[in-house]
Amino acid sequence: MRLTFLGTAAGLPSRDRNVTALILAKDDSKEWCLIDCGEGTQHRLLGSRYTLKRLQAIFITHVHGDHMFGLPGLITSASMQGRTEPLVICAPDGVESFVRHSLACAAVSQLPFELIFKASDKDGFEYSTSDYKVTSHPLSHRVPCFAYGFDEQPDIDHLCPEKLAQLGIPRGPLWGLLQQGKPVTLPDGRIVDSSMVREPSPKGRFAVIGGDNDQPEILHDVLTKADILVHEATFSTSVREKVGGQWMHSTPAQVGTAAEKAGVKHVILTHFSNRYQKRPRPGQFGVEELREEAKAVYSGTVTLASDHGCWEMDRDRHLKEV
Repeated sequence: MRLTFLGTAAGLPSRDRNVTALILAKDDSKEWCLIDCGEGTQHRLLGSRYTLKRLQAIFITHVHGDHMFGLPGLITSASMQGRTEPLVICAPDGVESFVRHSLACAAVSQLPFELIFKASDKDGFEYSTSDYKVTSHPLSHRVPCFAYGFDEQPDIDHLCPEKLAQLGIPRGPLWGLLQQGKPVTLPDGRIVDSSMVREPSPKGRFAVIGGDNDQPEILHDVLTKADILVHEATFSTSVREKVGGQWMHSTPAQVGTAAEKAGVKHVILTHFSNRYQKRPRPGQFGVEELREEAKAVYSGTVTLASDHGCWEMDRDRHLKEV
């Protein structure tokens, strides 16, 4: 499971950070999903390994501009790059209207592919790509906002060499038929079904990727299934106490506490206020303060997202930056 951040700023871009967008792909696959699409996303995409032709689906958490203003440009660029496959956009109410009106105002009357919108704010929402079964989970924000749970689809079970040897099945055409799920008849008349010689795929990985939210604990039920949580941490606790809760954003301590209670192995914090600097000068806030605040209440791995930063979680649930 590979996560590539295209934008990690809250509200406004800065010299170091663009507004929110995140790529999720299955390991080395060139197929990918996009979670949120702030202004400038298509430009940030140029520095990645991914193309708009291989985009499986887009998932928008809510209607605020720093999470969706990049959609019209990305869609029209996809058309000019030769995409013909339908493009699915899973999003709450308001996003489809914004996209279609923006395209109409720009005189984009015909796309070479169909735009398909799925309402992720409906109860029981579920959408499947070839890699993930995706569900939506309500958050607490100033507008309807959602997190998405990405449950990795199991791989096709592989043949087990030990079981094949025990049954005396020689390597060759019979192995190919069994891999295709077909039964085979051995020279001695025995019939072997493919289920008899397969080994189950390992349990799929599960990621929860949130939008804006001031109550991380609201995700507890889905977090108990998660291996990794990507969640906003816009303000430290001390800053939030000064600015107030009207913006309805989380602190690292809130995120860390929720992840600890649910037993999540890894947390990646993102969506940082521009007051937090990578290399702070005296008197400035440093982004590392956010990591330290989360670590004080959380025993798992805490990572700070960065633009163009890429992290991989392997099948043993180890997370590393690549």
